[in-house]
Amino acid sequence: MRLHSRTRRVAIAVAAIVTSSALATGFLAAPAEAAGNPATKLARKLVRKTKAADANRHLIALQRISDRNGGNRAAPDTERPESPGYDASVDYVVDHLRQAGFIVRTPEFSYDVEVEVAASLTVGSKTYRIDKMSFSIDTPVGGVTGPVRVVPEDATTGCEATDFAGQDFTGTIALIRRGGCAFAQKALNAAAAGAITAVISNNVPGPLNSGTISSPGPIPVGGISQADGTTLAGQAGDTATVDMRYREETRTSVNVIAQTRTGKKNNVVMAGAHLDAIYAGINDNGSGSAALLDVALKLGGSPEVGNAVRFAWWGAEELGLIGSNEYVAGLTFEQQLDIALYLNFDMVGSPNAGYFVYDGDNSDGEGAGPGPYGSAQLEKTFTDFFTDRLGVPTEGTDFDGRSDYGGFIANGIPAGGLFTGAEGIKTPEQAAKWGGTAGIAYDPCYHQVCDNLGNVDRVALDRNLDAIAWSVGIYAYSSQEINGVPPRSQRLKLRSQLKNKKLSALEFVPGNKAA
Repeated sequence: MRLHSRTRRVAIAVAAIVTSSALATGFLAAPAEAAGNPATKLARKLVRKTKAADANRHLIALQRISDRNGGNRAAPDTERPESPGYDASVDYVVDHLRQAGFIVRTPEFSYDVEVEVAASLTVGSKTYRIDKMSFSIDTPVGGVTGPVRVVPEDATTGCEATDFAGQDFTGTIALIRRGGCAFAQKALNAAAAGAITAVISNNVPGPLNSGTISSPGPIPVGGISQADGTTLAGQAGDTATVDMRYREETRTSVNVIAQTRTGKKNNVVMAGAHLDAIYAGINDNGSGSAALLDVALKLGGSPEVGNAVRFAWWGAEELGLIGSNEYVAGLTFEQQLDIALYLNFDMVGSPNAGYFVYDGDNSDGEGAGPGPYGSAQLEKTFTDFFTDRLGVPTEGTDFDGRSDYGGFIANGIPAGGLFTGAEGIKTPEQAAKWGGTAGIAYDPCYHQVCDNLGNVDRVALDRNLDAIAWSVGIYAYSSQEINGVPPRSQRLKLRSQLKNKKLSALEFVPGNKAA
């Protein structure tokens, strides 16, 4: 999961007084008027039962699975047709869910991946590793050759056309530092300036080998490590050859889908988190997977609920949201209509955490626009919980197509969820209200080997765990009369009205996860 580094408008104010003991537990007492409210009874019970220590136990299990499988929990990808770390993660989740009495399925899906043929950037006698970004076009056989031109580095390197002024980029290899905007924007600006290839160097230690652009062309786009980018910048003007070519192969993976045996089957409350990872992936997205698993197990397979609850652990998210998109696309229209709402939890324990709620009503006025009707109500459920019960302010985050809500929104299903930040930079204002360190990423180990058990803020995990339990409990009780999410009888009309508009507004591109 990734978040663009735009500053989000504060969605709600800090509660006036929050005691230190309440912050330590991560949950304030419910308002007195809610104590006898049947609409919140299940939610309050579920919050009490879920424990950060139990979610942390699941994180430990995922770390050990990674350690036993070459330090990786990835779905089958370009480097490996098999995925023992991901398969073991699936087995762990499935075993626990079946013991808790859920109806569990592991539907397979297939997808094409690009297997490396060439991945080199050569300057004189020096060759650097370069990884073609997903959706980039290949270079011709033998590569493309031109002088290295360096885009001057600042906080938004290559994000504006003016960054390329003052130099002739015609026929060049444009070297651009990561950060400030999407990879695709940097590449489009480079192409407009005349470059024949865009080479984006990481802005943190390590390789840049999991980048994605929104659409192919007009020039090849690849990523190199921070150190290689710094060295290559010292060779500005020298002639370089970039050779990036791949062939397609088919891979197969699975999702984990678990549903309660009780509740209305035509008004399903759905909640998901992606289970695959880059390296161990303990924050991204062991945190969301572990929190969701704890909530599911505490709810149980046969709870007293009004609506059936369906939990999902998605595969191949890191390869372009493949598992969730294939799942939604594989449902008939009637089966999609049975889903009242979708809640998404991707990275909920970032070490320099922010508290972001998906902007269902587009009150921030940024990016993709509002979610389908009902998304605003989901947002309010989360923001009210954080402010009224945790005393924690939140900010909105855009439905920018970078996580597993995308396929649901594209088909008119209301969506919401939580996020604590990825490679975006925490502002001084955010540090003042949330703690942590301004000027560094919410997750400095995002997509790095260091995304391990030491890369999780347990306070943030605990707070988000409570919010997940609350939302599941609230909507399992009712998604209609109490909470404003449209009943099934209205969803057919709403979706037919909204679907085309939403696709256009979102400009949803599976896998557009880069920044």
